[in-house]
Amino acid sequence: MAKIKIDSNLYQRIKKLSETAGYSSPEEFVIYLIEKELAVLESAEDEKQVIERLRGLGYLE
Repeated sequence: MAKIKIDSNLYQRIKKLSETAGYSSPEEFVIYLIEKELAVLESAEDEKQVIERLRGLGYLE
């Protein structure tokens, strides 16, 4: 598994919020947040591709 360095102040914030939110570890919380953000970014990219396809087909100006 790859490791990422995080500033100690940020890690303490993550640790506190992960405990409050009921995650089993700060790592689980960070993985959840990254997956959630990746899904948003990926769907935005998909939406751009759909718009470009529709534009190419003449359905959009």
